[in-house]
Amino acid sequence: MAELSSEKGYDATKIADIVRRAGVARKTLYDNFGGKEEVFLGAFDAAVKEVLELIEAACEQAGGEWSERVTTGLQAFLAYVAENPAISRMCLIEAMSATPAASARYDDAVQRFVDLLRRDAPAETGLPDTIEETLVGGVAWILHQQIRRGGAEQALELMPELTDFVLSPYRGVGKSEARRADESDSTLADSNG
Repeated sequence: MAELSSEKGYDATKIADIVRRAGVARKTLYDNFGGKEEVFLGAFDAAVKEVLELIEAACEQAGGEWSERVTTGLQAFLAYVAENPAISRMCLIEAMSATPAASARYDDAVQRFVDLLRRDAPAETGLPDTIEETLVGGVAWILHQQIRRGGAEQALELMPELTDFVLSPYRGVGKSEARRADESDSTLADSNG
């Protein structure tokens, strides 16, 4: 399903294409799935489960600081995209518009990545409550564009840029001038106090 939807798009993929590519009888497909949408959703769910397990294992193995785990998790994700261009296209491009159910699954998957990033992010950062949604959405959009240009296999080349993008808000990059001035004033007051 990933290969077909990558080659033709979800809408143009027919049941006949799926059974031919899978080398199974039409009856066998319908014994296991209700139709094309169920095949697509099953492939999508399997891919999301696989990549989340890879990321969580990489993060756990990395241990250490939160930023190290984020970097290692991001690297595992980008490696998965590079190694699985058809699956990545299915999940990051086709799923958004294939069917309403696929779009909802995409949204749920994005939320799972948000939860993973947020799980033990630094507390009391003063960042907006939506920062993790913004960061995950930004990474997804950059990869969406990379895949559309036919560059899924080069996803790891985005590692330095995406690492900076994800970690910089937590490091204080991009703080507003007013917040920096307030922090500077309170640091000065504390040292004088």
